[in-house]
Amino acid sequence: MDQSQIAQAMNSVNSVGLTRNDYRGAPSTLCQGCGHNGIAAQIVAACYEMNLVPEQVVKFSGIGCSSKSPTYFLGRSFSFNGLHGRMPSMALGALFADHTLKGIGLSGDGDSASIGLGQFKHLVRRNLPMVYIVENNGVYGLTKGQFSATADKGLSLKKQGTNPYLPVDIAMEALVANASFVARSFAGDPKQVKELIKAAIAHTGVAVLDIISPCVTFGNHEESMHSYTFGKEHEEPLHEISFVPARDEITVEDFEEGTTRDVTLHDGSQVILKKLEKDYDPTSRWEALRILEQAEKNNWLVTGLIYVDPNQPTMYDMYNMPATPLNRMTEKQIRPARETMQQVNDMMF
Repeated sequence: MDQSQIAQAMNSVNSVGLTRNDYRGAPSTLCQGCGHNGIAAQIVAACYEMNLVPEQVVKFSGIGCSSKSPTYFLGRSFSFNGLHGRMPSMALGALFADHTLKGIGLSGDGDSASIGLGQFKHLVRRNLPMVYIVENNGVYGLTKGQFSATADKGLSLKKQGTNPYLPVDIAMEALVANASFVARSFAGDPKQVKELIKAAIAHTGVAVLDIISPCVTFGNHEESMHSYTFGKEHEEPLHEISFVPARDEITVEDFEEGTTRDVTLHDGSQVILKKLEKDYDPTSRWEALRILEQAEKNNWLVTGLIYVDPNQPTMYDMYNMPATPLNRMTEKQIRPARETMQQVNDMMF
């Protein structure tokens, strides 16, 4: 693609009248080659192709290199940057107040697998509708590269010694907490990252994406599973993934008969998985747990859509949320009547 074709693609208008540039953010200040930059670029591409309106998206982040990522995409969207490990409760409060917004959370392995593990698991078990991306590099890159909770056991770093602990598996933790959508990808595989983000945006419920994102300054060592070298040599895709919005027609010439598995999401859109070597069913929770356990034993970097349940009730369903967001209701609509408060008091005392 030459420069004129690139310029034409950047200026092409989607169905909401926006160009790809309308989804960009500020220039990155992260290290050159950081996997987080690639993830931000694919969020831009996914939101453009999904025809999201930036003003209807809200971004969340905690503390760490990942907390800088929301600056680099959707510059027209509102963004909350919270305390270390506390992004989930902030997101829950904001989205509970206005459930018409699409939430995109960016977290890191230190933010979600260490200090914020409890908050992460409680948000997942509530199935709050949002995209939850963990930019997983195995180190605390913002504070000179200490081991995080996802670092490989036995990994040695020059200034940190050898890590004696088994790693926390983000995808496994999400599954155990009954997440309704779990995927893993590798920042060095941009096409897969984009398609998974698009599927996550369409999913009704919490969509957890564990994306291995190499830290080129502190963690990009060949023996680390969080490095570009390891990812390229050990990646084991469960399938080729393509996301087809509900409005688009699926053409049979794109896929050979008998080699695909279709998963229909709540809004009618479809995730089409082209099988590679494994006959894998992402709607089976048992199969998902089995493949992650097998991957750990065989030192595989399993990527793709690991599990999805499009019919699992969301937090909004559990609370019978009204069509009008809470933050747009009048005081009269929100305030309980005197009789209602008396009934509550009678039950309590």
